[in-house]
Amino acid sequence: MTGDVALQLVSHMLWTGLMLIAPLLLIVMIVGIVVSVFQVVTQIQEMSLSFIPKIITVVLVLQIFGPWMLKLLVNYSSSVITDIPGYF
Repeated sequence: MTGDVALQLVSHMLWTGLMLIAPLLLIVMIVGIVVSVFQVVTQIQEMSLSFIPKIITVVLVLQIFGPWMLKLLVNYSSSVITDIPGYF
């Protein structure tokens, strides 16, 4: 395996990981900002108020985007496994 092939594998792995986690991070970040603004406006400084909406959001996002994420991960894994003979 040459350095170019290894670099290409790492690059593809990082892009796949970014695509997997991006919807989850973006939506949870938006919910976190909305909750933080709500806390600032109402001056409620309860710690559970920031965690509970985020946990609920994570569960909902995983239910919605879970099949797509799984399909993306399976496609990446199968492409890497089928290309193993070409690496050597």
